[in-house]
Amino acid sequence: MEHDLSQYGMSEEKLFSFHDHSDLESEKITAPRYSYWQSVFRVFFRNKLNIVILALLVFVIAFAYIYPSVTHYDQFENLMDATAKHLPPARALKKFGLDLKWILGSGAAGQSTFQAIWNGSRISISLAFICAAINMTVGVVVGAVWGFSKKVDIIMMEVYNIIGNVPYILLIAVMVMLFSASFWTMVLALTVTGWLGIAYFIRTQVVIIRDREYNLASRCLGTSTIKIAMKNILPFMTSVIVTLLATEIPSYISYEVFLSYIGMGLSDMSLGRLIYEAESAMVTPGWEFEFWSPVAISSIITVVLYVIGQNLGDASDPRTHM
Repeated sequence: MEHDLSQYGMSEEKLFSFHDHSDLESEKITAPRYSYWQSVFRVFFRNKLNIVILALLVFVIAFAYIYPSVTHYDQFENLMDATAKHLPPARALKKFGLDLKWILGSGAAGQSTFQAIWNGSRISISLAFICAAINMTVGVVVGAVWGFSKKVDIIMMEVYNIIGNVPYILLIAVMVMLFSASFWTMVLALTVTGWLGIAYFIRTQVVIIRDREYNLASRCLGTSTIKIAMKNILPFMTSVIVTLLATEIPSYISYEVFLSYIGMGLSDMSLGRLIYEAESAMVTPGWEFEFWSPVAISSIITVVLYVIGQNLGDASDPRTHM
């Protein structure tokens, strides 16, 4: 069937023209550029609740480090003033005036509960981050090699069966008793074997994926075990590692609070130490703020860290990037 092309107002040459064919161009696949971490943060910030929780976490951490550095905290500020001790917020503000430091009342030595909490928070948060950085770095690297190398697996399984069955909290308590209960003693106690459980978990995950085709091909090409573990396996496990980190950071704060609560924690005024020293205030009418204030702050820090870590771990899973 013939058509009248004049109705289009264009000549046949303009309507129909040859298009050059390129074999090289035909092999290219047109697809949007993919960035893993951009996708992670896009999925993470898609949930508005994550933004609120992250803002709360940033505020708490920033306040814990900035506020103590711009104020002077004296634990025995009003030790000789009997009328300044164990004051609830209303009476403290009435006695000392409208000052932020007295918004949570005063403690057993007449000190500011508000200032004590944020000084303690800085110590507890620093302890958690340092321990998490050490244990996660050592645990992930050792676990990756442990799971991929069968020779290392034989040795490390014996080490794990011996040390891993010793109660972790008992080992920490013994080390704290052997040395002075200082900040770095607690770091040593929490990290000397803390990485072993992480390494075993990573080893289990690596065993699942170590014999996949691309790893076998790398091994046949002569790639070293460490390089395969670092390049082929660990990037695949990013979401698992982030999720594990989400449970590790709050756990160190919990350990520190628990040990301090039973009298075996830091000598510094950490959150755990504050809770331990304010134990009697929990059941004394009018003194409750001394106990529940550090409990509330430690709970907020641990819960927010856990929720942020879990949601970031979910966002790190490439299957959520679709």
